[in-house]
Amino acid sequence: MLFDHSKYTCLIKKAIFVLLLYPSLLVGCTTAEAPAIAEKINLPAEEAYFTNPIADGADPWVVRNDSVYYFCSAGSGAIYVSKSGKLTEPGEKVAVWETPDSGWNKSNVWAPELHRFGGKWYIYYAAARKPGGPFLYQRSGVLESQGDDPFGPYLDKGMLYTGDSIQYASAAPKWAIDLTPMPLNGQLYAVWSGWEADAETDRTKQHLYMARMLNPWTISSNRVRISSPEEPWETGGELDLNEGPQVLKHKGKVFIIYSTRESWLKEYRLGQLTLSDTLLNPMEPAHWEKAGPVFQGTDKVLGVGHCSFTTSPDGTEHWVLYHSKKTEAPGWDRNIRAQEFTWTADGFPDFGAPVPVGVPLPLPSGQEE
Repeated sequence: MLFDHSKYTCLIKKAIFVLLLYPSLLVGCTTAEAPAIAEKINLPAEEAYFTNPIADGADPWVVRNDSVYYFCSAGSGAIYVSKSGKLTEPGEKVAVWETPDSGWNKSNVWAPELHRFGGKWYIYYAAARKPGGPFLYQRSGVLESQGDDPFGPYLDKGMLYTGDSIQYASAAPKWAIDLTPMPLNGQLYAVWSGWEADAETDRTKQHLYMARMLNPWTISSNRVRISSPEEPWETGGELDLNEGPQVLKHKGKVFIIYSTRESWLKEYRLGQLTLSDTLLNPMEPAHWEKAGPVFQGTDKVLGVGHCSFTTSPDGTEHWVLYHSKKTEAPGWDRNIRAQEFTWTADGFPDFGAPVPVGVPLPLPSGQEE
């Protein structure tokens, strides 16, 4: 039985209201307890809804292709891809690439993303030549599938240029993480988080940069800084940073949704850059308008950030995947959550507020049992 979204939207809102009105219901609430809560408030049967979190881990990446969802993640010296017909149930992870024994990318693999261009798949990721911290050596690279299969095999296409002097043969890339590609008007761009200059401490301010790409594995211009942590909601903690940029397009606008504040603290949140017209030059910093926070934690959901976007199986809904901290203690112990978002009348994303653990949410429209 497929879930009737319109029929139960009101019930879901009432459920959330009841849970927020009576916080005691949330104390100790787990995914296993959700069916009991649903029964008390006359929600549909268990198979008609899901509860967060949907997986353990961080830096969620998902892409929908031919009605199938591919998830990409890193861990234990490898990059993994999984496949599922259900957005809320990632499939079994398969290692598609392992770090080499030596080289710039043998350690610290972070936040891989899976993209498809021209009949091939590309994985963008950050890595370093030395393991552990301080994290001074992170650079961005790309893998290319040898065929049209997201499970590979993959060819290492090397490090991407993320510096200021591409015209010189001796030019060296700068510190760079969370690189994502952005196609716009026939031109491919790269957007990432980086340092202004190499530093001797990883407690260094992070900015968002952009550059043109010649193809999916080659950056062809010097970088341009398009955002710095300057607003009151981006600053005031241990470290000012902008990172984890993700691209959204809607009704003639381009959005870069990014993470700000400290990733290891409960204040982690999302900000937004808007290119109000797709015909504007995205390499001109003045063309981007900043707003935020557009999605932030509550006393029940801590440190929301590093998101990715997709649509429901039938394409009628927009969904955000993000990670959240498990406790208030500083650190990177996080899990992955999924939530529908909507659009305002003037075409801006409306993420609402993150829903607590155990609260039943309607399945994505078109998702089968």
